[in-house]
Amino acid sequence: MFSVTVRDHVMIAHSFRGELFGPAQGLHGATYVVDVTFRARELDPNGVVIDIAAAHQALKDTLGPWAYRNLDELPEFAGVNTTTEFLAKAVFDKLAARARAGALGRPGGELDSIEVVLNESHVASAGFSGPV
Repeated sequence: MFSVTVRDHVMIAHSFRGELFGPAQGLHGATYVVDVTFRARELDPNGVVIDIAAAHQALKDTLGPWAYRNLDELPEFAGVNTTTEFLAKAVFDKLAARARAGALGRPGGELDSIEVVLNESHVASAGFSGPV
């Protein structure tokens, strides 16, 4: 399996509901370093998994609306705990839709999977992966 990974970051604020979250129930900030890996069994005729510039732009476009925002105030996250795991799936969903639409420089059907990892710190991360 071939792979290409792109990376970006996003600074957000949010809070959580539920005693499980202790002090994180209050408004707090997070800076995520986001790694997205695209996988394909075969290289395309150009010898690549994906157009790396298009993949990087798609990631920037996905994270941009969240940057320096309180996620609690965004309609797309109304009533949801925006945990790191949840946000990894949200990034995946947006990028998988772009891949299926052929917006990443290769027909989406030629990609096998996408993995998204949100790194919270040097000691903690969470992610989501699935087929395109």
